[in-house]
Amino acid sequence: MNEKRQAYNPFLPIDEYIPDGEPHIFDGRVYLYGSHDREGGYTFCMEDYVTYSAPVHDLTDWRYEGVIYKACNDPEYPAKKYMYAPDVVRGNDGRYYLYYCMSGDYGVGGYTGTIQVAVCDSPCGEFQFLGTVQNPDGTPMKKYVCFDPAVINDNGVIRLYYGTQYDFEEREDFEQNPDYVLQEMEMFGRTKKEILAYRQEEESCLNGKKGACDSIMGAACLVLCDDMLTVKEPPKHIIPYRVKNTGFEAHPFFEGSSMRKVRDKYYFVYSSFQNHELCYAVSDYPDRDFTFGGTIVSNGDIGYEGRTVKHNMTGTTHGSIIEINNQWYVFYHRLTHKSDYSRQACAEKICIHRDGSIKQVELTSCGLNDGPLIARTGYEYPAVIACIVTNGHMPHGCNSIYRDAFPNVSHKGEDRFIAEIENNTLIGYKYFAFEGVTFIKLTARVESDQNRVLYEGPVRVDERSGSGHTEKKPDAENDTLEDNISGDKLFFEVRLTEDGPVVGKIELSDCEEWMVFEGIVNVPDGVHGLFLTYKGNKKVQLLTVAFG
Repeated sequence: MNEKRQAYNPFLPIDEYIPDGEPHIFDGRVYLYGSHDREGGYTFCMEDYVTYSAPVHDLTDWRYEGVIYKACNDPEYPAKKYMYAPDVVRGNDGRYYLYYCMSGDYGVGGYTGTIQVAVCDSPCGEFQFLGTVQNPDGTPMKKYVCFDPAVINDNGVIRLYYGTQYDFEEREDFEQNPDYVLQEMEMFGRTKKEILAYRQEEESCLNGKKGACDSIMGAACLVLCDDMLTVKEPPKHIIPYRVKNTGFEAHPFFEGSSMRKVRDKYYFVYSSFQNHELCYAVSDYPDRDFTFGGTIVSNGDIGYEGRTVKHNMTGTTHGSIIEINNQWYVFYHRLTHKSDYSRQACAEKICIHRDGSIKQVELTSCGLNDGPLIARTGYEYPAVIACIVTNGHMPHGCNSIYRDAFPNVSHKGEDRFIAEIENNTLIGYKYFAFEGVTFIKLTARVESDQNRVLYEGPVRVDERSGSGHTEKKPDAENDTLEDNISGDKLFFEVRLTEDGPVVGKIELSDCEEWMVFEGIVNVPDGVHGLFLTYKGNKKVQLLTVAFG
């Protein structure tokens, strides 16, 4: 039995799915606001908003605060049924304001609406619909694309950030391909005249004439009046839409705006067009002159220490940074259920260096914990806290869901486990503090027609995901079935580093019911990773990992 409560990724209950996390501290507690996915859902954000909170001095103690706002409270419901990535801010009147946008299946209609606002006297709801962000004349504010709002109270100034960006207008053949404008018209619900008006203003500027450098797309901000609805200072772009030959060229803004003030600097955190990473830009000002800083985290570990191969299925990401008890964290989400529609909240410690830079951090299993997770006799963990689940050729899940077979976090009934573990699948946990461990126990079973996860909903693969999951060709030296499958034996090799020597082996039996299997391991005391490599000619599922 565990002696000490710990935090691990995902840090909320393993059957909870809150992506797009915006953490805020109100009155000594950290509140996590975000979208709300359905476990095994078929599209984004199928559930009403809920929130969790924890005392700032104990990030293991997350408390469910309940439903804080329902989609049916919005006047656009049910034409648009789902509420997308929200943010919450405390207004100058001491009340709490929730900003969000509505959408339909797969995001249809999410780029055509307005930014909605709800209000409450408490940070944990229930919020009541207040209205729509509006121009001074009372008309709905629709300058640029209203999407993924984020808001800060900057010493009494209420600043709202939002937007999305695609690369249509940067393509070399934009002028020769009228389909690009048609795509923008359909995507953003604007007329050709509206879209070209932005474009013409931009071209005037580029030609040295008067006019604003502009596009309907891009990251934008505005200032609100104290009523939290009315525009006080009109919207403008905060980073260039045209990214070629700028610091943003390799990591253009895509969506997921979030703003934080760190000492006297403004940090703009966003999801890049790479679609798996959170990046940041820094400025002395809240609305201009941002310079690209770098990548903070990738939900596939891509880019960390030069890594180019995914450690996990990748897909949309959205989050922010926050300082809690003098430690900075990045909040992000991971994908489960072979889709982009069941995402879970995770966090990692980060460091903001004296020069203001943030180095990309690796994915871990122990993000919010005080240190490594405890590994000694009696400690057991859900297998799904693995920070690495890969067969070496994992797909990208941008607005997609797959039926292809590959290892993934899933559920069946009340069990949450890693499913479809095939030969050479690597499952990794970072990090454990080992103490007196002589064997490791795994609760596992062979996957069969009776216990495998069957998804019966609609399947969708977005064009940005490519053609979907691709089969890996065996490497002649290291990845042949003959080398890696020995008869009918099923087993996990145990390592302490991803490419380190084998320190133990856990053999499994051909059983379709959950059973506990244990194997002797040679693990010195200290902090190590735990890497399990499966070998076998049958797929298996993994429920728990325990130490003895």
